[in-house]
Amino acid sequence: MLNRFAPRALLVALPLLLLAACGGDKGAQAKGNGNGGAGERPIPVTTQVVQQGAWNDTLQALGTAKARESVTLTAKVSEIVQDVHFDSGQQVKAGQTLVTLKGDAAQATLVQAEATYAEAERLYRRQKELADQQLIARSQLDTQLALRDAAAARVRQARADIGDRSVRAPFAGVLGIRQVSPGSLITANSTIATLDDISRMYVDFQVPEAALASVEAGNTVTATAAAYPGESFEGEVETIEARIDATTRAVTVRAVFPNAERKLRPGMLLDVRLFRPERQALVIPEIAVVQVGRDSFVYRVKPDGSVEQAAVTAGVRRDGQVEIVKGIAAGDRIVIDGTGKLRPGVKVADAAPAATPKQDAPVADGQG
Repeated sequence: MLNRFAPRALLVALPLLLLAACGGDKGAQAKGNGNGGAGERPIPVTTQVVQQGAWNDTLQALGTAKARESVTLTAKVSEIVQDVHFDSGQQVKAGQTLVTLKGDAAQATLVQAEATYAEAERLYRRQKELADQQLIARSQLDTQLALRDAAAARVRQARADIGDRSVRAPFAGVLGIRQVSPGSLITANSTIATLDDISRMYVDFQVPEAALASVEAGNTVTATAAAYPGESFEGEVETIEARIDATTRAVTVRAVFPNAERKLRPGMLLDVRLFRPERQALVIPEIAVVQVGRDSFVYRVKPDGSVEQAAVTAGVRRDGQVEIVKGIAAGDRIVIDGTGKLRPGVKVADAAPAATPKQDAPVADGQG
């Protein structure tokens, strides 16, 4: 009987023995890895000593680009276009003739006015000689002088009328699309073209009233445009509006941007960042801040090598860095990389990253 049931008993006992052995190994492993256990191994992380450094606050706003000078060219008189001296998109100089209107009638008026003036001038000189000889009354000479001056005024008026038939560029700039052709009739309301001086651009944007004290002429401003992804334009604050909008409680700030390449165009929407004056602040890498709901904290390394959670208040974030307003102080050592595997009380150790010497230097500083 014993020999008959022995193999079956062995088959039942063998799994039980294996299970007991595995359970013993897990218990020993748990004992070795538990907090405060003799077999605890520090978790490799990257730390950094918090220090104060130079920091710039930024204000972000949307701005609209405007040409330094901008005008819509029109004619002063209604007349037929005789010649057009420009092409669409052309760069022109100040005073350059753009459109010439027909001026036959104005030219005839000028000839007549000049003839009248010449006759009035001759009569005035003759009567002046007679008046000097006391052969005519002085009042008669004065009347002729008035007639001569009136004739001279009509000459100037006729010349001005002819001048009005030549449309010139009031300043150097770039012309828009041509809206007229030779032979067309234009009036004082007709658009010939637009002219913009885009060698420098103005960008107007709104700044909250609360930030007005930290904004001044000369502040650095950067802007980005959807038309040029990844490219940034740099300018500076030129002027601040004297009045604050009573409805929005904001003030208009005007920045000027060099535009030698003519990439910025009037009417373009820009994302503007205004850099306020530099100051000292506690700045750490943004990845060191752990966000849980509305709470933010960092892992601070205690003297015994364990970590604790330090609640912090974050300020301005920029370029992967964040200002810490409250919660830690200069000289504290915090965990920069590896926070995802931490919990309060565990021990940590700096792990030198496999990187270039330029990246090794900050780690060495953090270990000091």
